[in-house]
Order: sequence, then structure tokens, then C-alpha cells
Amino acid sequence: MTGKKILLLAGDFVEDYEIMVPFQALQMVGHEVDAVCPEKEDGDTCKTAVHDFRGDQTYLETRGHDFALNATFADVDPADYDALVVPGGRAPEYLRGYDEVLDAVRHFFEEDKPVAAICHGPQILAAAGVLDGYEMTAYPAVRAEVENAGCSWVDDVTVDGNLVTGQAWPDHPEWLAAFLDVLGTEIDHEPTVKAAGDD
Repeated sequence: MTGKKILLLAGDFVEDYEIMVPFQALQMVGHEVDAVCPEKEDGDTCKTAVHDFRGDQTYLETRGHDFALNATFADVDPADYDALVVPGGRAPEYLRGYDEVLDAVRHFFEEDKPVAAICHGPQILAAAGVLDGYEMTAYPAVRAEVENAGCSWVDDVTVDGNLVTGQAWPDHPEWLAAFLDVLGTEIDHEPTVKAAGDD
């Protein structure tokens, strides 16, 4: 497998699990991941938020970790990347106000490159005007927004062409597995061989 170069969008109060898990998991299987945020540089941090589900009508939010960026948004060229990851949390509601973020997102759709978005991340995709005709999912409270952007709603992890979407961090195993498949990532498991004398 040839590792891919992946751009990951970050911002203050991005959901903690939804940025850290893909950031680490994609690197673990051999991909290069650059995490960037507008107006921040390599080595700066974004504050994260943990969204938990405890039986209330909506999620509970608590302060998460400080997530360290490893690239500078102003220096990156989307054309240099093979794929895009858009996590959720509260960051998407303001990141979609940056023209340069929307332009970057449009590049990945115009070039039919893989895009993985989860939870509130599709708010950025809706603002970029790239969802028309797609089947997808998102955090259920975002459903009206993405449907108004022209997509068809699916109540599960969804793959439609280059776009892989999930509803929230509990979807990580299925969402990341689907994204790895779209990326062409092959993971082979060696059969377990018992040592002599093992029961």
C-alpha cells in the first residue's frame, strides 16, 4: 500500500474524539496527516470539546484536550493532498465562514478525491455547496441543513462515491473502515500461529 497525504480540518472546540482518533488511526496505517486550522500555525493548538450522549435530548459538552496542529493552513495547497477529513464538534459552525476553507473543500469534490466527514462536519460541506445529489448522513440535528443543501439523508454510515459520512464518534469503527476502503488502504492480518506446546 502506498500511503496517502491527507488534510484534516481543525478549529477551536472541534470534537475531541473526532479529531484525535482519525488523526492517529490514519497515521497508524501509514498515511501522512496534516492537521490545520485557519489563522493558526504548525505547533499551535486547538481546544477540543467532548460530546457525550447520556440520554438527554441533545449531547452534553465538556472541555477536552489541547490538540496540536502539525501544519500551517496558510501554507498548504489542497492540490498536494489525496484526501480530506472533516470532523465535527462546534468548530464547523464558524470554520464554514472562512472562504479559504470552503475553497479547499470544493477542490476535493471538484477533483473527486476521498472526503470523510462526521457529526457536524457536513455543515462545512453544505456551506461549500458540494452536497447536491449525494446520499449521506451527519449528526441528526444537522439533517435539515444537509438536506437543504441537496443531499438525500441516510440514517447510517454512508459511502457515496468519494464521500464517506458518519453521525458521531460512536460510528468511528465503521466510518474509518469505509474511508480506508475508499482510500484503497489494504490491511492484511497474518493468521495466528500457536507456538509448540501451547494449548
